[in-house]
Amino acid sequence: MRVVVPDASVLLKWVLPPAREDSANQALMIRDAAIRGDIVLKVPTLWIYEIGNTLTRQCRRQAADLIQAICQFGLAESAWTDSWLDRCISLSCSYRVTFYDASYHSLAIEEQGVFVTADNQYVRRAAAAGSVISLKDWG
Repeated sequence: MRVVVPDASVLLKWVLPPAREDSANQALMIRDAAIRGDIVLKVPTLWIYEIGNTLTRQCRRQAADLIQAICQFGLAESAWTDSWLDRCISLSCSYRVTFYDASYHSLAIEEQGVFVTADNQYVRRAAAAGSVISLKDWG
């Protein structure tokens, strides 16, 4: 089964109002494909800190409910390994991207899956590493 690694920019589109979010339909397509069992979603353990950071800044009063809604989805968290760490450092240094963004990408490569992000700048920078697509291109 195809492994998809959505980053926080994708996961947030599941709970934020669609009018505020570009490519919200594509993010919901990913969610729905996982619900149907067409794909398996995996995330690095840092994902909750990223969504929590955004939601507490943008939706303070609703943050707890929105975080819990995403958590109830039951995303498969992957703990780090030595090979993941090496790849993450390599991606971060080679493509001049943040370590936390590279963590999602590294997981996708390790799982022979695909990293999906709404961060088009990341996609442009790290596309040569493979296993990454822009959310707008999903579907």
